[in-house]
Amino acid sequence: MVSELDIRGGIERKEETLSPFAVKSRLSRGRAKREEPCPVRTCFQRDRDRIIYSKAFRRLKHKTQVFIAPLGDHYVTRLTHTLEVSQIARTISRALNLNEDLTEAIALGHDLGHTPFGHIGEEVLNELHPGGFRHSEQSLRVVDLLENEGEGLNLTWEVRDGILKHSKGQADILGDEWEDVGTSEGQVCQVADVIAYINHDIGDAIRAGIITESDLPERAVQVLGRTHSRRISTLVYDIVECSWARPTIGMSPKVVKAANTLRQFLFDRVYHPSLSTRDANRARTAIHLLFSYFLAHEAELPPEFASSTDTSERKVADYVAGMTDQYALRLAEGVST
Repeated sequence: MVSELDIRGGIERKEETLSPFAVKSRLSRGRAKREEPCPVRTCFQRDRDRIIYSKAFRRLKHKTQVFIAPLGDHYVTRLTHTLEVSQIARTISRALNLNEDLTEAIALGHDLGHTPFGHIGEEVLNELHPGGFRHSEQSLRVVDLLENEGEGLNLTWEVRDGILKHSKGQADILGDEWEDVGTSEGQVCQVADVIAYINHDIGDAIRAGIITESDLPERAVQVLGRTHSRRISTLVYDIVECSWARPTIGMSPKVVKAANTLRQFLFDRVYHPSLSTRDANRARTAIHLLFSYFLAHEAELPPEFASSTDTSERKVADYVAGMTDQYALRLAEGVST
């Protein structure tokens, strides 16, 4: 009966009214392994649901954003960050008449490969793993290979491209070093990621007593606003205005300059100093210990990792990268005794 109603077909026909720069789900470049279409959901809606039901997505609630295993109840976690990115990206995507389902799937999946202890964990694994380590590449590895008992989630090309290319490193917002994403929806997720973290990380840094509101660069807050909500609104409105009926996502020179000023302030006053705290050193020690231990005791890896045909270093990196903060700390304490 459901297939006779052609619910998915009706949604796909509605997508014909989207922007000419939007990706229509019926025109997706498809999946690596062909599947019968869902009678109710488009391919991007199906991808979104697979990501939400994945184990890696659930573990995000216990992974650090900036502050390692914080005791306070209101610090941002990797999961709440992901939800904020999704909300901001969907708002922009809807305003620009892009494919909101594709945008949401990319946003929800973009950090699935993040390590425990935030960028500290990524930094250490990048040093230890012979092939280096980038969380964006690991996120793609999660959805392609590690989830679903090694079968992966078999996501569409568009979602995979957005996940792989979401990361900007320390490059300026919309700068020349930004990844060239294959869809407008993927570009939206790139900027939504930055909007989310430069705003919620200010709140966390103030909560932790590292900075105060008065420390924020005046030239930036004059343009963007003095409150969390005002800054997000300014950035979102500017992106929508500058990107309307255009093939690429943009920002006005004044706003992007202010956003980059605020972002650099966070690197100088919050991100870089946080790498040398006692908690940061504890996290580094834990990652080093776990990597070396399981490299020497490969048989103790969980079966899904031990049975892989990858190199020993790759298996251990996959296992350690998937850990939550507290699990990694507990396990490191256990293997050290």
